[in-house]
Amino acid sequence: MTTQVRAAIVGSTGYGGVELIRLLLNHPQVMITSVISSSSAGAPISEGFPHLNAIMQESLDAVDIPLIASKADVVFLATPAGVAAKLAPDMLEAGLKVIDLSGDFRLKTPELYTQWYKRDGAPQEDLDKAVFGLCEVYGDQVQGVNFVSNPGCYPTATLLGLVPAVKAGWIDPSTIIVDAKSGVSGGGRGLSLGAHYAEANENFSAYKLNRHQHIPEIEQVLSDAAGQPVTMTFSTHLVPMTRGIMATCYAQLRGEHDAQAFIDLYRQYYEGRKFVRIREQGKLPATKEVWGSNYCDIGFAVDERTNRVTVISVIDNVVKGAAGQAIQNLNLMMGWDETAGLNFTPVYP
Repeated sequence: MTTQVRAAIVGSTGYGGVELIRLLLNHPQVMITSVISSSSAGAPISEGFPHLNAIMQESLDAVDIPLIASKADVVFLATPAGVAAKLAPDMLEAGLKVIDLSGDFRLKTPELYTQWYKRDGAPQEDLDKAVFGLCEVYGDQVQGVNFVSNPGCYPTATLLGLVPAVKAGWIDPSTIIVDAKSGVSGGGRGLSLGAHYAEANENFSAYKLNRHQHIPEIEQVLSDAAGQPVTMTFSTHLVPMTRGIMATCYAQLRGEHDAQAFIDLYRQYYEGRKFVRIREQGKLPATKEVWGSNYCDIGFAVDERTNRVTVISVIDNVVKGAAGQAIQNLNLMMGWDETAGLNFTPVYP
């Protein structure tokens, strides 16, 4: 690798943005040249994140597209819903490569976005320009492009756990039920009642049942994998931990396939994809085992009595579910080793 890329991060004061800073500071081919926040422009980044003291002292820039284009080659948009839809087209026009970590360009039509996000979607011509960057499924499409829509955290865990089985026709996609759990960082850094310590600690709660905005994103990819429209039941829960997602996926089997057969199928599907680790038979993954890393760990249990399979998929929502996968997409866009800047061991315990 010989190319040095200058990177800007819009939304640097959120969890996704500050995680991008942590990871990119150790990327061999990337130099962070601008950290940007519309709400905190002019303040040192370390003021809001003291853990960056003596590591990054830069002051936060305002959102100024000509300035960003003069300082960077690629921009990461770690922004709330609705912001990237306004910024990305002008950034692309200014010659920047764009990786959007929000949901603004994941869905294929503005109408679907409006239905689930309750706000106006990006114009169709802009949606058509974005490649959905689920690296282990659509990585070949990401290579050499200028605009990537980074998948959501729940969809990443769920889809990596289901796509191989759906593509192979081993499960009936109409029977899929997903029971997903997330740590509180999945809700972002903004204040909300459910994220308060007294509310989340020693508690386990369901939320957004049948109306989570990631549902159409998951169904869109499953439909592509199945070659037919797929709808599924998707339930989300908040658990009292900071990081981590566990997606427990259930489906009715088509034919007879035991757990070892699923292990062999998934290992073949993800061959060469270093960030997906398939567990041995009888071994199921836990969120702690991928904490702070870009790994997705997957395990299986087949119930011969009910003829159903259970797939357990775990990720760190801030890394593989956001910043890590965004950097993985950058590596693919640039033609670099997919693992560049991401080869680190999960934090344990």
